[in-house]
Formats: sequence, structure tokens, C-alpha cells
Amino acid sequence: MVATWRDEELLALFVTRRRELVKYARKIIGDRALAEDVVQDAYFRLERARAVQMDDRLDEPVGYIFRIVRNLAIDGSRKIGRENAYVGVNESNLTDDIAEDRPDPEAQAIARSELRLLEQVLAELPDRSRIALEMHRFGGCKFTEIAARLDVSVGTAHALVTDAIEHCKSGLAKGK
Repeated sequence: MVATWRDEELLALFVTRRRELVKYARKIIGDRALAEDVVQDAYFRLERARAVQMDDRLDEPVGYIFRIVRNLAIDGSRKIGRENAYVGVNESNLTDDIAEDRPDPEAQAIARSELRLLEQVLAELPDRSRIALEMHRFGGCKFTEIAARLDVSVGTAHALVTDAIEHCKSGLAKGK
């Protein structure tokens, strides 16, 4: 029997066979949600194929649809296998590799120590240099803004920031 497809017939065929198609795809791919996606993809592929074909005739439309679903499910299953092999997924310890939101206690202690040292080094700076550095690094101010605030030239503002950064680098290097 040769069937001529129209859009509404294609949709009706998928709607009436949907459960069967999902069940078939699920046996291959092993996951109901992925099987649903496979059936949806099959419908869209068939619809696109119809749009480019000149001939709407097909001998076995149901068999053809099942073949499309089978091929897509096999492709999906292979893709999942490749991804699992690449990532090395082991379901028993999926949460082992998830990073914590905060650093470990040792890293926290080191960071606190470095922060105290930086505060000491910043306190050693002259007021203008410290203010220029804080405005630039912490406030995101441009050199023109720093110059206007400190009533100095842009070149001097740049020099203040550069000198302050160098002072902090050397102070942190000595403190370690």
C-alpha cells in the first residue's frame, strides 16, 4: 500500500502511535525523557524531509517512522556512551567531584593571613598613594578621576598608583 502524506495525516500518525514510539525508543535508550525527545526529533526530521522531497509517497509510513525513531535512539544511546566514557561518570560517586562553595579551612587561613599582611602594607603607604590605589583598584576609578579628586595631574595619579602597587608587591613578598 502506498500512502500519500499530508501534514495533518503525519501529525495524526505520530499522535496515535506516540506511546508505542516512546516505548520503543525507551527500550533502546533506557530513559523515558530521552525517548520522548527522540520521538519529537523523529517527527521534526520527517517533517523536514517531506519539505525537501518532491514525492509524498511512501510504502510503509509506520515502519519508516519506527526506523527513524530506532536510528535516532541508537545515535542518542551511542552519544550518551561516549559522553559517559569521556567524563568518566560513576553513579555511585557523582557528588564526589562537585566543588564546594567555600574554600577549605587551610585556604581560608592563608587568605586571612595574606589579607592582614596587605592591610599592614597599605597602612605603610602615604595617604595620597593609598587613596589613589584604593580608588583605582577597589573603586574602579580612572586616572582622570583620581587626579581630580587628589588635585594632581593625571601623570602624577598614575605614578601614585604604580608606586603603591610596587610597594604592596614588595611588602607581600617580604611577608611570605
